[in-house]
Amino acid sequence: MSAAHPLPQTLGELRTSSQFSEACLKARAVKDEMRGNLIARLHSGEALFPGIVGYDDSVIPQIVNAVLSKQNFILLGLRGQAKSRILRALTALLDERMPYIAGCEIRDNPYRPLCQRCRDLIAERGDATPIAYLAREERYVEKLATPDVTVADLVGDIDPIKAARSAQDLSSELTMHYGLLPRANRGIFAINELPDLAGKIQVALFNIMQEGDVQIKGYPVRLALDVVLVFSANPEDYTARGKIVTPLKDRIGSEIRTHYPETLEEGMAITAQEAWAERDATRVEVPAYIREIIEQIAFCAREDKKVDKRSGVSQRLPIATMELVVSNAERRALVNGEPLVLPRVSDIYAALPGITGKLELEYEGEMRGADTVVHDLIRTAVGKIYDRVFADIDTQQIEEWFNLGGTVKLDDNHPAAQALADLKQIQGLLERLAPLHVKKSDPAPRLVSAAEFLLEGLVAHRKLSRSEERVFAAQPQAPRHAERAELEVDYEEWQRARRTPRGGYN
Repeated sequence: MSAAHPLPQTLGELRTSSQFSEACLKARAVKDEMRGNLIARLHSGEALFPGIVGYDDSVIPQIVNAVLSKQNFILLGLRGQAKSRILRALTALLDERMPYIAGCEIRDNPYRPLCQRCRDLIAERGDATPIAYLAREERYVEKLATPDVTVADLVGDIDPIKAARSAQDLSSELTMHYGLLPRANRGIFAINELPDLAGKIQVALFNIMQEGDVQIKGYPVRLALDVVLVFSANPEDYTARGKIVTPLKDRIGSEIRTHYPETLEEGMAITAQEAWAERDATRVEVPAYIREIIEQIAFCAREDKKVDKRSGVSQRLPIATMELVVSNAERRALVNGEPLVLPRVSDIYAALPGITGKLELEYEGEMRGADTVVHDLIRTAVGKIYDRVFADIDTQQIEEWFNLGGTVKLDDNHPAAQALADLKQIQGLLERLAPLHVKKSDPAPRLVSAAEFLLEGLVAHRKLSRSEERVFAAQPQAPRHAERAELEVDYEEWQRARRTPRGGYN
């Protein structure tokens, strides 16, 4: 409301207001409220979940259906699939302000109070009962499920200290200490990683899901809570740490599966939105091919047999990698006094710590080592993006320069001017950068980054070699054909020597 129409501050003022009528607040539960606001947004064409990319045709329609059906639901998906963000975004479907009896721990409805304290207050003060308001963001309560969570944490318990201080008998309702769930009354209560919750605690949620009320410590007064219950879970948790007990799962209205970005463009949009790439005092320019390579690393990791598919590859991997890539380029620019921060492929290799910690490896990957696996992933990603950009480019002249004994060292600490001077020695290199929309008149950092990408692409396709010191050279010659043939003959003779006359093996 504007200053000309202040919010009602007492129960009497609330009764006479048109915005918070008694009939509306009495009849409209939270699920009705969310349904009504969702319908209004669908009519207006307003974005339902701003900032959530890649779910427009899959996850979001299913959430819309669950809300329209007034169901509790669970988001089921691997780590880094925006499950928590989606649950928090549900607050946008709540009213902007919600009146409640001031001082109430469970945000009691002024027209239909649940707790004894609020009923006594209204009986004592009547229309002078003070009213307070909650913003929609304050109506969201979230709990990360862990094995040590108790029923008292979620539902509540009798508080003997509270009883002693207020001189109340332990049998009095006024001695209750409310848990997180009652405190989420008239709002949204989210439990993240539901399978981590102990089975007996999940059982405590049955009556809430079915009847909508809770009973604290066997106390005869029940609280008919008005709350939307939403959950998230990782499929690996069903076997790794716990499971959702069947009766609780049966009471969850919808099971909605999330997923990773389905296209490189969707992944890049998420990374660009989430990564801190713009720095305060420096000019940062991240080439499109660098963004594509970083995103392609995550896509390659999700397909690699050496990476655990059950654990997944979080979208946080390209986000963290992007930040480290920019930081390494920023460090180089600061050390060399360059005004432009422009990442190179070598900066992606320098971002190794941001990648290794986000991969769970299978046995084969563990044997090879995380660093080796990540180096292979980067090389594969570079090769894939190289094929998209330089598909029609003839690099024979560049390869011949190296085959004649040419070498060049591109240290990621070298200033762009020095690196460019070394790259200009390679015949035909700068002329082949047209697909990247790079011209010879461009700043040195831009030319160096583009040229290094082309060379790294040739390395990925084994047309050139590169040492750990980042020295590019010709690919070592394979054994001559005659030598290979001789080796193959020797191998076949060895195989025959191992066979018995009957065709078996000794």
